[in-house]
Amino acid sequence: MFAGIAPSDRKLLWIGGGLLVFLLTASVLLAPAGEQGISTVPSTYSGQPRGAAAAYSLLAQLHYPVKHWEEPPTELQAYAGNTLLILAEPSQPPGKKELVALDDFVQAGGHVLFTGAYIETYFPSAKVSGLSGDSDWKMFRPSLPTGLAYNAKTITLQPAAYWDKLSAHQLGLYGEPERYTVVSWLYGEGEILWCADSAPLTNEGITKDDNLAFFLNAVRNWDPDERYQIYWDEYFHGQRSSLVSYVAKTSLAWGLLQFGLLALALVFTFSRRSGPIYVPAQTSRLWPLEFVDTLGGLYERAGAASSAVAVSYKRFRALLSRQLGLPSTTTDEELARGAELRLGWKDLGVGELLNQASVATMAPKLRPSEALEIVQKLESQAARLVVRAPNRKERR
Repeated sequence: MFAGIAPSDRKLLWIGGGLLVFLLTASVLLAPAGEQGISTVPSTYSGQPRGAAAAYSLLAQLHYPVKHWEEPPTELQAYAGNTLLILAEPSQPPGKKELVALDDFVQAGGHVLFTGAYIETYFPSAKVSGLSGDSDWKMFRPSLPTGLAYNAKTITLQPAAYWDKLSAHQLGLYGEPERYTVVSWLYGEGEILWCADSAPLTNEGITKDDNLAFFLNAVRNWDPDERYQIYWDEYFHGQRSSLVSYVAKTSLAWGLLQFGLLALALVFTFSRRSGPIYVPAQTSRLWPLEFVDTLGGLYERAGAASSAVAVSYKRFRALLSRQLGLPSTTTDEELARGAELRLGWKDLGVGELLNQASVATMAPKLRPSEALEIVQKLESQAARLVVRAPNRKERR
């Protein structure tokens, strides 16, 4: 038969169920959203229209020395030679050390192809206007005959911003004065090539007009005598190479927290069920003489006053026999005589008391007052005895 659930167990189940619901809700609300709809990040891992998987695969098939870069910029200093870093609309801002590392990389001779409106976040000395707010495709022609414009007479972009004013080390390659969409910037020993949009390297935009030719010109090797390397950055798209950074983007942390709480619940219930049983000591609420009162009440209701006399009578006989060293079968007369001779109880009336008590134990009806008087006398005489325990020889 089902015994039901104890109130304490029911309370524990309610608490555990509440925590489970809370954790599930938090996992749904706080977990990073998956890739839904159309992604606007030009990642080389994305096959969507704004992704860059096609451009990366094309470079690999054409045997360009291209690799994914998922390390922090602080690791770039060792590759600052004949190296191109592609920053295609990076979405995560750099830290202070990363900002310095990017600057040092270009100053030491590295090249950067940067697309998007947020170049000032990575290179603060750049000067671009605010977001254009125009999502239409627009065609732009080269403003100068440079190697970047070879076979790229027109490029089609959705410019997110425009370059405002050029400095002495900057050159507008596409667009109009104060509205340039492609700018070459000599920076220290290196160079930064900025494009207002990532269309020339996205899956959708690479097929428009001369965007493909423009993209291949932008990633060409400018020094054939040195070893060339292209690193396509995914670090600022959130692709971090460390295990901690990967876990931070998943719901694994919440899952581990749930398993941890479940393990604690199991340990708690096991220890609660299997631990040592301890019954706390309870202080008795009974009056110390309640037993005596109860027993007296039983004798009174039963009218067994003679039984009370018999108990005291037998106890006194046993104590007196042991004091005198006589067997328990000794008669009352012999016990009285022994008490008078050996204990000096000549005037105490021991014989008369024993005879009176013996008769009272046999009386069918005995007044309580008479029984009380006899018991008091027997206990008074018993208190005069100093009885020692029998030694081993006596017990033999």
